[in-house]
Amino acid sequence: MTGGLYNYISQDRVIWGTPAGTAILEEAARRNSKRLFIIASRTLNRKTSVISDIKTALGDKLVGLFDECQEHAPRDTIIAAANAVRASNPDLIVSIGGGTVIDTAKVVLVALAENVTTTDGLDDLHLSINPDGSRRTPAISSPPVRQIAIPTTLSGAEYSCLGGSSDPKRKIKDGFYGSEICPASVIIDPAVTLPTPEWLWLSTGIRAIDHAIESICSPGAVPLVDACALHALSLLSEALGSYRNNPDDLVARQKALQGTWLASQGILRVDYGASHGIGHSLGAVTQLSHGYTSCVLLPAVLRWNREDPQNDSRQRLIAERMGRGDGDAAQAVEDLISSLGLPTRLRAVNVSKNDFAQVAEGAMGNIWVNTNPRPITSEEDVMEILQQAY
Repeated sequence: MTGGLYNYISQDRVIWGTPAGTAILEEAARRNSKRLFIIASRTLNRKTSVISDIKTALGDKLVGLFDECQEHAPRDTIIAAANAVRASNPDLIVSIGGGTVIDTAKVVLVALAENVTTTDGLDDLHLSINPDGSRRTPAISSPPVRQIAIPTTLSGAEYSCLGGSSDPKRKIKDGFYGSEICPASVIIDPAVTLPTPEWLWLSTGIRAIDHAIESICSPGAVPLVDACALHALSLLSEALGSYRNNPDDLVARQKALQGTWLASQGILRVDYGASHGIGHSLGAVTQLSHGYTSCVLLPAVLRWNREDPQNDSRQRLIAERMGRGDGDAAQAVEDLISSLGLPTRLRAVNVSKNDFAQVAEGAMGNIWVNTNPRPITSEEDVMEILQQAY
């Protein structure tokens, strides 16, 4: 397949109001699943009670666990996790964690579906740009097992059929698409997010705002996604703002999780832009987390895109929703980021200008850089945005 957007997502429910352990058991029973395998982060498994509590709830239905997930889901961890899943032969995977964990599970399903056993086996399965500028999307078979997800951050990875995995050899993060690699259902339980570090919770909240904003600013914006994204901005701005006063407020955390759900409705329904696209390359080159890539890139990308008159009018909608009357969406976003104590410049997260050329080179092959509202036609354009973000 080439080109096009893919708005079909094989996900039938989002659940809240039930503790995670109970909800997993209810979902397993509904799916007639008796052999469950957990994919989680090492920190969540070894330094908090979240996974142990869920393991207790699952009892003898739990047949295995993988907790070696790493930032940006490098290919070697994908293969290691896929091998662990094969050895346990589960009939349901439960991913518990943030975007790294959920993306790891997604690309594991790609590896299982296509019987990939080596890192090089993923070479021909990821999204790419053809020489004529069209999008190449390899067809992925149905995986032999599905996943359900319990998110602990606000990355929104649980609401899409697109999984990311970095290739350390090329220093590029690739996207993998499959209609059944997304979580079949999502369980929202704000209590499991309490151990999430403050910087990670808040920065992934900006990542969710990035999803909403680049949906609204998309050249292919559609009313349904606009409505979800605009309401998401309200929920997220309020919930993140209240965090500083009461980090343990479960109502605010649930509101943030639900805002992330709404913000994610644009994923693969409309084209994103350079904040996501350059962010993927920046993360692959420097290992900067995606939450922080949104913090340092989104204001700069908004300012760069305002040169396009149509995008300027879309940004005014964003600024208004975020409580700013002068139409300056970039400043509204930057003010929110600063108020949360998060970085707004590349230099604040120790990114060197020496990395810019490699980031720009990798960005030009990213699908979202190629669909930025103001066309990006060269590595020099990317360098200009990076300079503004520095």
